[in-house]
Parts: sequence; structure tokens; C-alpha cells
Amino acid sequence: MSTETIDAFQALADRGRREILMMVAEKKRTINSIAENFDISRPAVSKHIKILQNAGFIDIEEKGRERYCVLNQDGFSEVRRWIDLFEEYWTAQFKSLESYLANRAPASET
Repeated sequence: MSTETIDAFQALADRGRREILMMVAEKKRTINSIAENFDISRPAVSKHIKILQNAGFIDIEEKGRERYCVLNQDGFSEVRRWIDLFEEYWTAQFKSLESYLANRAPASET
């Protein structure tokens, strides 16, 4: 059986999947306890969880008959790299603006 790899941003594009991640960030939860919070079927919730798992955001831990969803940091790496790129860009832009404004400031009279 092949596992479909999904882009992290595609996985995060769905509001329901983001809500699932917020719930799992609070504490690990069973798939049933997650499904209780949605007005969609349990198989639909399972499908969203599978997408999050394939994107690396969630791991599944099996304990007895229960399957627990736990947060996986690996899924956030791609998102972090993307955010870091723009953080570097904007930091450089603000430093350039700061330098420009410092050079334009009138000399203080003493």
C-alpha cells in the first residue's frame, strides 16, 4: 500500500485540520475524542487525520484498542523554513530603512 505524500501547506489549508492540530497540541487525543468535536462523520475525521499524518504533523500511537494522535514536530519544519525566509527578508528591509533614516536625520545642535 502506498502512502500519499502531501505538501504541508495543503494539509494546513483546511480549517478542520488546523483545528485538529490545535486540539492535539493541547494533549494527545484518541481519534474518537477528536471526532466528537466535529459535525462530520468519524471516517471523514479519520481521513483528515491521515492527511495530517502523511504530511508529518501527527503520529499515531496505538495503546490497546485505542489510537492516539500526538503532535509531530517534523511536519512543521517546512512551514518554519518558509517563515524564516520571509523573516530574514523583512529583517534586512527594516535594517536598510533604519540605516536610511539615520543618515537623513538632521545633526543635533549642541
